[in-house]
Amino acid sequence: MSGSVFPWRSGNQFALHCDGENFFPRMLEAIETAQEQVDLELYLVEGGSCAERLLDSLLAARERGVTVRCLFDGFGSLRLGSTWRRRLLDAGGELRLYNPLLWRAGWRNLHRDHRKLLLVDRRLAFVGGTGATDEFWSVPDNRSAWHEVMVQMQGPVSQDWLTLFERQWQACLQPRAWRPRKAIAPQRLPPTPNGGQGLGRVAYADARQHRDILRSLVRNLNNAKQRIWLATPYFLPTWKVRRALRKAARRGVEVRLLLTGRLTDHAPVRYAGQRYYPRLLRAGIRIFEYQPRFLHMKVALVDDWASVGSCNFDHWNLRFNLEANIEVLDGEFTAAVADCLIADFADSREIDIPLWHSRSLWMRLHQRLWGWLDRLVVNFLDRRR
Repeated sequence: MSGSVFPWRSGNQFALHCDGENFFPRMLEAIETAQEQVDLELYLVEGGSCAERLLDSLLAARERGVTVRCLFDGFGSLRLGSTWRRRLLDAGGELRLYNPLLWRAGWRNLHRDHRKLLLVDRRLAFVGGTGATDEFWSVPDNRSAWHEVMVQMQGPVSQDWLTLFERQWQACLQPRAWRPRKAIAPQRLPPTPNGGQGLGRVAYADARQHRDILRSLVRNLNNAKQRIWLATPYFLPTWKVRRALRKAARRGVEVRLLLTGRLTDHAPVRYAGQRYYPRLLRAGIRIFEYQPRFLHMKVALVDDWASVGSCNFDHWNLRFNLEANIEVLDGEFTAAVADCLIADFADSREIDIPLWHSRSLWMRLHQRLWGWLDRLVVNFLDRRR
């Protein structure tokens, strides 16, 4: 395996927070009690009540003398507004944009920073799939329109998150920010421990080191004995992931997919991914489409191993995006993840073979069109690699 990866760390504490009304107040409280340093890395940041509330906390931290560094994606923050940025900079905060859009850049504009990370005082970390928009948390209503999770953690793994952030913070000063020059040791994917409490590992992806986060998932899928529960909003899995899921189901592992329903922000992606349904269903995989809201969380639960973060494990993410997940082996955390997914399965519509065959002609046309376009683009990009 090329590239560098992080090892497993013991002695950590983890907490799973579901939906913005639960994790945003905790994140803001962490910023408001910071004493030394706040580091924030986000993809989607847009003007609104959520972003304003976040800015208030960051400015208050600056008034206490806390170092504030924000690393935002150059595309995902286009709708943030200059006033927000100016207020942060005028207060002494630092802001760097990852790969700002340039019309001359061509395909390089596809490289995006999709990570979601908050670090406070080098000891506390939040990692997951949220952005700072009103879809994730609306301040006046204290509710979220998008279903999302964040992991709060303390312990030795927090230092690894700081190393990853610092690496990308410096890389944004380079001509190609998606290829950081600074390496991370060790060199090989560490074996998954047989069990334990408080074990965590930082898994990440970038254009140079894109196999860590994917190979870790595939290895755990191949070794699964009891269950594989996978939640993702954009279901365009790689061939290796699809094969591992089918093989696991055929050897008796309970395989469940929790996917987005009709409430989605990218309907073409949903239609393109549905082309995989028939073969997965025939292999014995159960597919659930979440109904109440847009499902935006990215969670994998394989036996007692859990992976939560920003990565959708699809071929688009793994080709162009910076991603970050926390892998956890901890009994209490595993139980919390399982409880969250069980509740979501209950709020979902299960797709079986008879229901799939009864879909409308309109849906069939959309699935055929967007599936064909997705295959066409992916094949073209693979020839360019």
